Formats: sequence, structure tokens, C-alpha cells
Amino acid sequence: MIETIRTAAIVGCVLAGLFFTLVSTVGVLRLPDVYSRAHTASQADTLGAGFGLAAVALSLGWETTTIKTVLLLFFIFVTNPTAAHAISRAADEQGIEPWRADDDRTDQMLYEESMDEDTLQDEDSTVESDATTDDRSAGATSDATGGVDR
Repeated sequence: MIETIRTAAIVGCVLAGLFFTLVSTVGVLRLPDVYSRAHTASQADTLGAGFGLAAVALSLGWETTTIKTVLLLFFIFVTNPTAAHAISRAADEQGIEPWRADDDRTDQMLYEESMDEDTLQDEDSTVESDATTDDRSAGATSDATGGVDR
């Protein structure tokens, strides 16, 4: 009787883990921006991994490996949301705007816009560095010892 309940709990945890992992995968593929994707990846994927590791712990029984599995479960519960927060914060610091309902641009269009902005910024920085190099070399004179005099 107990063994049947344990097996049912293991199967239930595996199925729940598969469900949440599938939801996370679909969310990462279908959601419109990095913030939404990080959200679904941190929450649904954490639950999927949690249920999967709970199934492993239940199947192992009372062994030292079960303690390691529970510690791994705790580690995933702490690190997945932290990683999603770090990704979202980095996106915010890079100036990536969240998707709005009235925004009909596709990922490809957003990518091309960001590449165009990066190209313009690279050209501006190249022009500035060339002007700085020209200013430095124009005022420099060489002395007999090979040093540069300013």
C-alpha cells in the first residue's frame, strides 16, 4: 500500500515537472521580450526542476543521496530567480524597453534596430578616437633620445 502511494507520488511529481518545464519552454519561445521570457524561465522552470528533483528524492528513499538532492533543489530555488533578476537588470541597464501591447514590431525588427544603433555608436566612437589620436600626434615632437616631447 505504501509502495503504491510512493510510486503514485513519484509519477505525479514527474508529470508535474514535465508540465512546468513544457510551460517554461513554450513561454520562452512565445513571449515577446526578455523580461517576460526571464519571468517564465525563472518561475515555471524552477517549478519543473523542483518537481523533477522531488521525484528523484522520493524514488531514492532515505539515503545520503536524497540529502544531496534536497540541497540541489534548494540551490535551484535560490539561483534560478536570482539569475532571472540579473538578466532583467542587465537588459534594463542596456536600455532594452519592455514590450507594450501597442508595439507590433517583431524580434527581427527589434534586432535590426539595435544593430543599426550599435553601428552608429561604433562609427561615432571611431571618429572621436581618430580625432583624439590626431590631436595627440600633431602636438608631439621627437627628441634625440627617441622619447616623445609634448
